[in-house]
Amino acid sequence: MGRKILYAIAAPVIAAVIALAIGAIVLIASGKNPAEVYSEMVDYLMSWDSLVATLNRTGWFYVAGVAVAIGFKMNLFNIGVDGQYRLAAVCAAAAGAAMNGWSIPGVLQITLIIIVAMAVGGAYAAIPGALKVKRGVNEVVATIMLNSIATGITALMLARHWRDPESELVRQTRQIDERAWLPTIDIQGSELQAWVFFAAAIGVIFYILVYRTRFGFDLRVSGMNPAAARSSGVNPNAMVMKTIVLSGIVAGLIGMGPLLNEFHQYADQFPITLGFTGISVALLGRNSPVGIAFGALVFAGIERASQILNTLEPPVPQSIGRILQGVILIVAVIVYEVVRRYAEAATVREAAAKAEARYAHKEAEVVA
Repeated sequence: MGRKILYAIAAPVIAAVIALAIGAIVLIASGKNPAEVYSEMVDYLMSWDSLVATLNRTGWFYVAGVAVAIGFKMNLFNIGVDGQYRLAAVCAAAAGAAMNGWSIPGVLQITLIIIVAMAVGGAYAAIPGALKVKRGVNEVVATIMLNSIATGITALMLARHWRDPESELVRQTRQIDERAWLPTIDIQGSELQAWVFFAAAIGVIFYILVYRTRFGFDLRVSGMNPAAARSSGVNPNAMVMKTIVLSGIVAGLIGMGPLLNEFHQYADQFPITLGFTGISVALLGRNSPVGIAFGALVFAGIERASQILNTLEPPVPQSIGRILQGVILIVAVIVYEVVRRYAEAATVREAAAKAEARYAHKEAEVVA
C-alpha cells in the first residue's frame, strides 16, 4: 500500500517540477527572472481573495472534468462537452429569465433552471450517441461538428429570440430574478460561491455511481474489455447511449456555476472553453473523483496566479500560465505512463522473487 501511494504521489510531483523548469526556461528566454516571477505568482495566490476565487473556479472546472471523465471511463471521447454546456447554459438562462415575475419560490426556480440545463445537455449528447450506435460514426468527429453547430444555435437564439430588448450594445439574455441566484458565503470580504458545494456533491455522486453500482461496474468493464462485458450480458450499444447521455447531462451543469452564482444571464462574455478545460482536468486527474479535484485546483490556481503577471514591471505575458497548464498536462500524461510501467515491472520482479523463494524452500524440504 505504501508503495502504491508513493507511485501515485510521484507522478504529479515530477510533472509539476518539470513544468516549472520548462516555464523557467521560457521566462529566461523572455529576459525575466523565474524566481521573481514565481514568487510574485505565489504571493498573489496566497491572498484570501485569490484563494476564494481559485476555489470558485475549481468548482467550474471540476464539474467539467467529471462530465468528460464519465465518457473516458468507457473509452468514449465526448469532446462535445463544450458545445453541450454552452447550449444548455443559454437555454437555462432563457428559461430562468422567462420565470421573472412568477410567484414561485427561488429554490424551485433554481431547480427548474438546473433541470432545463441537464435536459438540454443530455439531449444534445444523445445525437452523437445515436450516430455512433446506429451508423457507426466516431463520436470524436460527430461531437466536433456538433460543437460548431451549438455555437451557431447559441448565437442565433441569443441574437434573434432571447436577447434582452433593453440591451443595445451587448447580446445577452435578460437577467435571472435575484431569487434564483445561488447564495455566496462571505470569507474575509471575498465571496465563496455555493456552486463549490454543488460541485463537491456531483463528485460524490460520480464516485458512488461509477464505483458502487452495477451500472458503474458495467461502464468500467465495457471500457476496459468490451468483449468480456458483452459475454457477461452487457448490451454495448445501450451502454454507449447511457454513458454519453449521462456525460451530456453533467456537461449541462458546467455552466450553472457561472450562470447562477456570477453572471446571472447568458451574454457574449459568458465563460467559454470550459469543456475543453474539463478534458485537460480529467486527463490530469486520471478520471478519478479525487484526481479530478486535484487537476481542477491546479488549473484554477495557475489561471488565478497568472493574473498578476501583466501588472509586474516589466509586464510578463499571461500566456506563461497557459504554458504551465499545457506542460503540466503533457508531462503528467507521460510521467503517469512511465510510473505505471515502472510499478508493473516492480510488481513482476517482486512476485518473481517470492515465487523463487518458495521454490527454493520446497526444494530444500525435498532434499532434507
